[in-house]
Amino acid sequence: MSSCKQAYHHGDLAHALEDAAMHLLERMPAADISLREVARAANVSHNAPYHHFSDRLGLLKAIAERSMADLLGQVEKAASGQPNPRAALAAGGEAYIRFAVEHPHAFDAVYDPTVCVPGSPTATMGPLIDALEEALATAAAASGLDQPTDVTALWGLIHGLGTLAAAGHFGLDEALAAFSALLDRLDAA
Repeated sequence: MSSCKQAYHHGDLAHALEDAAMHLLERMPAADISLREVARAANVSHNAPYHHFSDRLGLLKAIAERSMADLLGQVEKAASGQPNPRAALAAGGEAYIRFAVEHPHAFDAVYDPTVCVPGSPTATMGPLIDALEEALATAAAASGLDQPTDVTALWGLIHGLGTLAAAGHFGLDEALAAFSALLDRLDAA
């Protein structure tokens, strides 16, 4: 009986399940991750995830939220401490593109419209999206791109380069070079 109990006992089961899901996400798309597989990876019973996630979509939302927090953290870390707004914009954009390429399944989870419904983010995801938009808007405005359409275009450019590079249409170095070259052209204009 104690061995069964130990299968269910975990110091912080929710965190352990999310960690297991994030490890699985490194090698497979979120759409391929099941609650049963997460339970197996966390070394708990197959019913244990239901104590924290009502269904698979709940787990996918948690994965997307953690992935967005990671993306935001990398963008903010790269942009902070740069010598000027242009350098902050370049570093933040490069971090975003790099995240898309280095963590493609996490990146896809963040922007999966069935998980993070456009216009209806979760209470956790909403502030993360706002913070990412604010980081891009602040860097863009300080670089002279101060119109709302500028920020939308900039985000689309960065996101598109990351998505295309992650899909293998061109390499990371090419995506980063294209982003840098376009920023140089904007500076010249």
